[in-house]
Amino acid sequence: MIMTSRLRHCGTALAHSVAPRTWYKSLAIHPADAIFAPAIKVGIAASLVLVAGGLMGQQQLAGVATLGALTSAFGRYQPYRRLAPMLGIVAAAMLVTVGIGALLGAMGVPMAAQIAVLSLIAGLASHIFAAFRITGPGAVIMVFAAAAGAAYANSLVGVAPIVAALGIGAAVGWLAAMAPVLVNPLGPARLAVARSITAVVRLATQFPADASHGGTHLGAARAAVRGARESVALSAGSSFGSGSGSVRPATVRARQRRQDAEALNLILNEVESVIATVGHASSKSLALALQRLWGYEHQLRTLRGKPSAGARPVSSPATGPQEPRNFWRTAGAGLRSRASTSQALRMAGASALSGWAAVGLGLDHPLWASMGAVAALQGLNYGHTVQRGIQRLLGNVIGAVLAIALLSLSLSFWPSVALVIVFQVLAELLVMKNYTLTTIAVTPMALIITGLGSHLGPAAAFSRVADTLVGVVIGVLVAAVSIPLADHHHLPKVP
Repeated sequence: MIMTSRLRHCGTALAHSVAPRTWYKSLAIHPADAIFAPAIKVGIAASLVLVAGGLMGQQQLAGVATLGALTSAFGRYQPYRRLAPMLGIVAAAMLVTVGIGALLGAMGVPMAAQIAVLSLIAGLASHIFAAFRITGPGAVIMVFAAAAGAAYANSLVGVAPIVAALGIGAAVGWLAAMAPVLVNPLGPARLAVARSITAVVRLATQFPADASHGGTHLGAARAAVRGARESVALSAGSSFGSGSGSVRPATVRARQRRQDAEALNLILNEVESVIATVGHASSKSLALALQRLWGYEHQLRTLRGKPSAGARPVSSPATGPQEPRNFWRTAGAGLRSRASTSQALRMAGASALSGWAAVGLGLDHPLWASMGAVAALQGLNYGHTVQRGIQRLLGNVIGAVLAIALLSLSLSFWPSVALVIVFQVLAELLVMKNYTLTTIAVTPMALIITGLGSHLGPAAAFSRVADTLVGVVIGVLVAAVSIPLADHHHLPKVP
């Protein structure tokens, strides 16, 4: 009976992956806010390492350093006290993976064995990132870094420079991501509070329908408030940005930060009061409360706006200021998660099968097939996996056309640098809106980075599409075969 249910569930999952509605939904553009600051940080980090590498005459190593600079793309919107260790973990993981990849390349390890090792790295990275709740490009960057190390290291002598280049890039990425703490230490907390206001306004406008559909918006609003409370608590206690000058200025800054955090908590008190009164308060009083919150929201999204929350909330807040979760203890529980372990094993298996299939088909870059499978399986559930697979495939096809045009120009180093920076910023701007658009920018960027310091012809773009197709197909098949029985996100919702 259980086997019959699983086969039926797998069949439904496979049917979902080829349904026209699924492909159509993959083209949807999602709303996204606060996208410019993360993109600018990544662009600055990439610019610094590429320009420095070019001026030093180390063009190939500049490409490796650019991968390290992508550390700045992880953990966006996290409070700086938590972002710092997150990016440290990412940087350490990238150093280990590029070192392993470089050793494999220098020792002439057969491609099949390289694929096996790098697939295990992808699965382990996925498990670690999930445990530490590190959002961003994910484990696919680890595979990219390891593949770059394997491609660039021709001997054991070349391993150290590659690791050093990536380490420098990762350090630049860490600094670029953390630099805003010096001017706006409560920036992530302000954004989290503003988003909680957006969530409660959405709840108020959708309340009757929301109540009849299980309280989706109510749950989202409460979760947004909890997240904002934690972000405020972490930001108020941040030790970053205190400076190394006299004690008095540092104390003044710390006092001002605590006062700003208290103001944010007062706003959250009002947000929770509105949540408690939705459906009970008169339309006039609710409208006035929402209008007041919208005023806060506008000020919070500006760099210097200081909203004043002097009024008392209508009712007592449900939570109030809270102690943030212990970062390392929470990660320890995540590392013991069976669901995360299963996901890591699926990713490692799909990555290995994709790479080996690409080798069997005679494709030139089988590790790109592994990256395609890893990227697809970074989805939160099966429906998301299929969506990412479709988006990555479509984005690679369109991006490859663009890459063919650019690679046929045989651009020199500096024009290539300019294009890499532009495409990287575009990718970061688009990643929250639609993954297809992101991949259109990432494909030519990745190919240009791969070709820095050496000629990479237009044929590489065709290989990229073929390898991606293999990776996506096998990734979706592995996801469908191993789909948990409790995963119903891809199924149509019953009214």
